[in-house]
Amino acid sequence: MSEELQKIEEKTQAEEFEEISEEVKEEKKPSKERVGILYINTTKNNTIMALTDAAGHTLSKASGGQSTKQSRLKSSPTIAMLASKKIAEDAKEHGITSLYLRVRGETGGLSAGSAAHAVIKSLSREDLKVISILDLTKSPRGGPKKAGGRRGRRV
Repeated sequence: MSEELQKIEEKTQAEEFEEISEEVKEEKKPSKERVGILYINTTKNNTIMALTDAAGHTLSKASGGQSTKQSRLKSSPTIAMLASKKIAEDAKEHGITSLYLRVRGETGGLSAGSAAHAVIKSLSREDLKVISILDLTKSPRGGPKKAGGRRGRRV
């Protein structure tokens, strides 16, 4: 009787081991972390984003104008968040898990704007790791020539 019990126990242990090994096989192994670069260009009128891979090939583009038809809303943070959700979906489709962000505002502006901040926040909510944020906003140097010529402006 005890031999039969031992055989039954061995069978159940073997079955349990097989079930566990099958579950481990079914689980996806974490794929290699793929890095992308997201360029964010914010202006007074619109927010434009372009997602590229590390080599610079464009994977996806989105803008505030694609998310809404009302031109006064294209530059708002809410619409920028909607566009960033589309970018996040495309990034996950291509297997991108982390991003380098390149933010550009208007030339001479003090900051990139509230729409860029909203994009960065929504990307972090979408489980995309932000590696670094680089501000590419251009600063004016010198500006245009003064009016008036060599002797100055005469009134």
